[in-house]
Amino acid sequence: MSKANFIASAAALALCAAATANAQETEPSQQTIAPEAAEGEMTVTLLGTGTPDPRIDRFGSSILVNVAGQNLLFDAGRGSVIRLEQIGVSPGDIDQAFLTHYHSDHINGLADLWLTSRLPPHGNRQTPFPMTGPNGLQAIADGLISAYQNDIGIREADEKLAPEASQFTVTEFGEDGVVYEKDGVRVTAFAVDHGELIDPSVGYRVDYGDHSVLLSGDTKKDDNLVANAEDVDLLIHEVGIAEPQMLENPAIQRILDHHTTPAEAGEVFTEAAPQLAVYSHIVTLHPPGTPEQSAEEILAATRATYDGPLLVGRDLMNFVISEEGVSQGFSGDPMKPRDEGG
Repeated sequence: MSKANFIASAAALALCAAATANAQETEPSQQTIAPEAAEGEMTVTLLGTGTPDPRIDRFGSSILVNVAGQNLLFDAGRGSVIRLEQIGVSPGDIDQAFLTHYHSDHINGLADLWLTSRLPPHGNRQTPFPMTGPNGLQAIADGLISAYQNDIGIREADEKLAPEASQFTVTEFGEDGVVYEKDGVRVTAFAVDHGELIDPSVGYRVDYGDHSVLLSGDTKKDDNLVANAEDVDLLIHEVGIAEPQMLENPAIQRILDHHTTPAEAGEVFTEAAPQLAVYSHIVTLHPPGTPEQSAEEILAATRATYDGPLLVGRDLMNFVISEEGVSQGFSGDPMKPRDEGG
């Protein structure tokens, strides 16, 4: 494999039996799928399905799309580089990073990705790190360069790293539309509603031939997202769920007000009618010391408004979009290094 350098492992997460996008199953398949797409196909890997909570099983928000020989990374939450390593993708092999918005849990792995990808064992990138996002991204890039100026200067002098590798190539945008196009791959950005004060905030749709995936970013139920999801194969959407007693706390209610409940997401899925809907960036609000809401509870709450194919995402769960439809597997075990069966 040209970029993933992936060693297929027989071990995947010990979860339940097979599910495909053509059947209304809710249990993940155990099959192992490499993160690099075959010719004419698209592979989507959930690197991190979590939130700001520092958990080892759900890292920060990040999704890798491999298509037409390109590695496109959407958000770079905590641990993104570790997840890439677990599936055998070098940080230096990211062709373009896309940011949905600038909450810390979506960008706090960005410095690691940018800096580590310069190092010879992890890509030896010689050129500026390429990233795309809504207005405000250039200020983030400038701030990172300033924050790490000491490291940059030392490594360029001591390790002879290319000066260009410590820079960024930034593409900013301020309206909906195509923001990336290369070798038949088209990425479209569209505004979403993550709350009045969280602007800009966007989702993305990736199209390649007849194949497509839509990534919601963080959002409340949003008509613009539904409009951009027309005829999409795979729809990956955030979700927020809270125990009823938690909503008596205004701070908890404010959090939930910035996200999409399972019932609301079900309405989105019903309108969009994707081949497969998947939850990622899973916000679970529950009393301290009590178990979080299970995948089964989230699915059951969604079934009030949606009866189509649906999965609750897990870190390193991935999907192949091909002429046969959407198939699901895992590219590793999030709790194991790659050389230990992950």
